[in-house]
Amino acid sequence: MHRFVLDDAAAGDAGDQLWPVYDSVFGDHPSESAWREAVWDRHRVRSGFRLARAYDGDGLVGFGYGYTGEPGQWWTDRARTVLDPAVGRAWLGGHFELVSLGVLDRARRAGVGRSLMRALVRDLPHDRLLLMTTDDPADAARRLYAAEGWHVLGPGIGDGTVIMGRRPDHAD
Repeated sequence: MHRFVLDDAAAGDAGDQLWPVYDSVFGDHPSESAWREAVWDRHRVRSGFRLARAYDGDGLVGFGYGYTGEPGQWWTDRARTVLDPAVGRAWLGGHFELVSLGVLDRARRAGVGRSLMRALVRDLPHDRLLLMTTDDPADAARRLYAAEGWHVLGPGIGDGTVIMGRRPDHAD
């Protein structure tokens, strides 16, 4: 049985707990200090920050987080350069940006990712939700997003990626 925790605050030192899971799932930073400096310490203080965590017993097995995306932020500004201008105007700025959703291999295929994503976006005040993922429709994460109502808005920022969007239930 998994236990889920949702934080709407800056989540204090949750980075210590998240790093091993982040590194195992994504492996895109050489060290915890590099990840903290480049990503975590910047993201956790942004407006609208939310962090959802999943535990199996006392051990963290997954997490997801996001915040309000605004012009002047790295991802929002770069997304504007790759999306069709009309799409960019309609979707970017004031959106909720689902930044990371990661689940350890041993906890996958048990609904953990779906539960984390639903916890993150539940009751948000935003009328637009955005994320970036692989362009491979057969990828498990991409299939999850599609099953949860996300659709491709256009190309992503890097090769082999797409930007997906969704209107929350209260905004449909």
